[in-house]
Amino acid sequence: MPLRVNIPPATRFFLVSLLALSLLYNIARWRELDYTAGGVQTTPIIPYLTLVPSRFFFYPWTLVTATLVEQNIFTVLLNAATIFYGGKYLERAWGSREFSKFIVAATVIPNIAIIPIYLVWGILPGQNNRGLTQICGGVSIQASFLVAFKQLVPEHTVAIFKGLVKMRVKHFPALFLLLNTLSGILIGTDTAAILAWLGLLTSWTYLRFYKQQPDLTGTSTSGLGIKGDASETFAFACLFPDVMQPPIAFVADQIYALLVTVHVLKPFSEDDIASGNQQVLARGEAGLPTLLNSQRGGGSRGKREEAERRRALALKALDQRLQNASAGRVHAGPSSLERSTGATSPAASTRQAMLGGTTYNPDNA
Repeated sequence: MPLRVNIPPATRFFLVSLLALSLLYNIARWRELDYTAGGVQTTPIIPYLTLVPSRFFFYPWTLVTATLVEQNIFTVLLNAATIFYGGKYLERAWGSREFSKFIVAATVIPNIAIIPIYLVWGILPGQNNRGLTQICGGVSIQASFLVAFKQLVPEHTVAIFKGLVKMRVKHFPALFLLLNTLSGILIGTDTAAILAWLGLLTSWTYLRFYKQQPDLTGTSTSGLGIKGDASETFAFACLFPDVMQPPIAFVADQIYALLVTVHVLKPFSEDDIASGNQQVLARGEAGLPTLLNSQRGGGSRGKREEAERRRALALKALDQRLQNASAGRVHAGPSSLERSTGATSPAASTRQAMLGGTTYNPDNA
């Protein structure tokens, strides 16, 4: 019986495009190599397939093709694996149309944003060749997939090297940024470092404010799902380790307030945040397929553990909001009847029990 590989249509299209464009690029580069003077002098520029900032206006389609061009077999295999495994998961979770829109946004916007960076960089003394930098590769797609996994399966644990190394998906975006930033500084892969940051910012902004999310709670009346993700567990600071979150949250809040003031973004309402938190709970209870091992025997146990961790995170955020809301009423003081009798209302005792009833210990989840 012939082997059949079930790949969703959009994932198949991007995977074939990656392989075809990378092959065409390397053939064109090989034909342009200059072997005069006894050796190869410089790497040829292929401006009609890769993004070259100073020549972009002549080849605008490279905003799309550059991301699907890889320069060597190792990066081809890495990006192909990213699209194959990540694409199959995300396309089945979102549908082909929403997945394609996400890929286009994570591809085109970072490429548009990187052009002025290199053009301005090329104006600086001693950096005249920066405008001719050849920009290509799927780093922005890799960053965007990690952000999407952070939204869908943040508490899923990935084990490699037979369980010697374990890490939760929610830590992947920060680790990816760290590795690419260090590589850009130490090795000189500045293009990958910039694309990693731009890919993360673009994908998080799109998922946070613009993407139509499937309504898992049944509360949407439009039939189009819910726009954006206002849940407190998907705030920008939550992409980073806990120790870094307070200063990042402060800066992110200031930027958010500025964008709301100039009417670039529409502020989230209390109902939006509550609905987003309910979506987090619903995703955990729905048992979305786990990464890479959805067909294995241990998948059901992993789904239960992940659902419990996600539920604990959402309940923790809800409890914190209730505590903040009740703090203002506590400052107003007890009622006159309570002051005279020393009694506490049943609602208050119930609320205190609820606020203290949630515990979260991820290491023992």
